[in-house]
Amino acid sequence: MTVKTRVTEMLGIEKPIIQAAMGWIARSQLSSAVSNAGGMGIIETSSGELDAVREEIIRMRDLTDKPFGVNVAQAFVRDPDIVQFVIDQGVKFVTTSAGDPMKYTSMLKEAGLTVFHVVPNLAGALRAIEAGVDGLIVEGGEGGGFKNPKDVASMVLIPLVAERVDVPIVAAGGITDGRSMAAAFALGAEAVLMGTRILSCAESPVHQNWKDAIVDAEATDTVFLNRSGPGPALRALRTERTERIQKEGVENIFGEFAGTQDVYFGGNLEAGIALTGQVAGRIGEVKPVAQIFEETLAEYEATIARLAAGRP
Repeated sequence: MTVKTRVTEMLGIEKPIIQAAMGWIARSQLSSAVSNAGGMGIIETSSGELDAVREEIIRMRDLTDKPFGVNVAQAFVRDPDIVQFVIDQGVKFVTTSAGDPMKYTSMLKEAGLTVFHVVPNLAGALRAIEAGVDGLIVEGGEGGGFKNPKDVASMVLIPLVAERVDVPIVAAGGITDGRSMAAAFALGAEAVLMGTRILSCAESPVHQNWKDAIVDAEATDTVFLNRSGPGPALRALRTERTERIQKEGVENIFGEFAGTQDVYFGGNLEAGIALTGQVAGRIGEVKPVAQIFEETLAEYEATIARLAAGRP
């Protein structure tokens, strides 16, 4: 089935599901599977490896004829030519994050691109609207990855933003299935973004140890790190290493990512930080992306039908 919203119409996708732009992970292998399944695959730039990113975009065109986008993570890619780089790749959809939407939005839109900005609070949403974005990705604090230290849960944040803006909203944080998608739509969203659910899918390039840890996780098996800084806060999988960081703190949170390749692709979850959302506690199986999407939309349809019939 398909669900038509302003987001699906704007992006030309069949299903209102967008994939999170996870550094090193959100590349052609995973992102093409998402696009081919009817969602919006996103290629990351937060790794800073723009030469590799360019090759991944080329591979995307070999692997899918469906729409896909690129994320510009401003805090991690400070090259002033990043906008021209994205434009030169012929990409039509961009998500911007981890920075001021005023910096790149007008340049991207002048080049004919559709721009959604990721926001963690109402102030960020209003700033993005002022910058002229086409849509917002509203990210609750329960999601994995880098976060605002003053986190707000999706249940509060999505309707708070929806009451104040007219552009389409994509709900992020805690989304893994049709029930959570229906809840997000009830709160004012018109699409959802999945991170941890897609991170743990069959096509994801990360090591099986990480996928298994997500499947085995309880809802309490993530930690919120570096709330007091310096640097950004983040949510990650609970391990001996991240529990120590939570208790003792660190001088430089970025230094903890020196072992990223060993964590992500080597399977040593103690070598660094495995960014993971609380929704890991609701994921019980590794599945192909297409199956995840089909089951999500079927459950979404069943959920809204049940509610429409007055059954909780």
